[in-house]
Amino acid sequence: MSGVGSDAAAFCADLVRAQDFRTYAASLFVAPDVRRGWLALAAFNAEVAHVRDHVSQPLPGEIRLQWWRDVLTGEGQGTRGEAEANPVAAELLRAIAQYALPVESFVRLIDTHVFDVYDDPMPDMAALEAHCRDTSAALYELRARVLGASSPDIARIADHAGIVEGLVDVILALPKHAARRQLYLPGDLMNLHGVIAEEVFLHQANAPLAEALAHLRREARSQMVQAMTMLADAPQAVRRAFLPLAVVGKILDRLETSAPFAPPSLSRLGMLWTTWRAASAEPFRA
Repeated sequence: MSGVGSDAAAFCADLVRAQDFRTYAASLFVAPDVRRGWLALAAFNAEVAHVRDHVSQPLPGEIRLQWWRDVLTGEGQGTRGEAEANPVAAELLRAIAQYALPVESFVRLIDTHVFDVYDDPMPDMAALEAHCRDTSAALYELRARVLGASSPDIARIADHAGIVEGLVDVILALPKHAARRQLYLPGDLMNLHGVIAEEVFLHQANAPLAEALAHLRREARSQMVQAMTMLADAPQAVRRAFLPLAVVGKILDRLETSAPFAPPSLSRLGMLWTTWRAASAEPFRA
């Protein structure tokens, strides 16, 4: 590995360690080259999924996302040179080439995150699950591809796993989203339980909100059962792609007793311990 490549890989590892320790912990339980590919995926996701955190208006966010589209599709003047100078882009392009990863999955993930830079409400549960499929689920399936596994069954496991992770992350991010008047709680679910958006923005933890969040947790648990049932029959070599589910499951348990605007946290040591136990178990468990 060249010095430049080594520096880019180290940059991605540091970025993921800081912003997505759940995935970083899982990467420690695979071979070094696989780990490098996983960290490239996670670093790209950290860049794209957190665009809203770095912009105050939608247009700069759209521009950042368009740059990533151009990098992946090869469009735009000077994009290739800019990509080579960007450690995350360089590592991502390396992983795509090495593992024949489908570029369309990354472009779809970028397109889905356009929603994040605006304040439009999430219309319904179907839209939220579609968001999860094109983001979290896509990353599970891409990690499996880096491990050399791709099949309709693995794609279905990834769908269930991605929805679990996405729903849990929506609940965890409720305080941050509410503070900037952004709602990922599905509109049909809010109507069903009588949740009022303005009360969410004011951080009012009332019974309707508690019922809506309990509804999301039940859906997440249902998806977790389906993912784990299918994962028990999956090839042992591919199960490690789903290691982050172990931490997601632990957080889901803690959400049962936490307040809506005071979500639980899991220490880095706790994440490492939970991931190690899952990686050591046979069959895999979360």
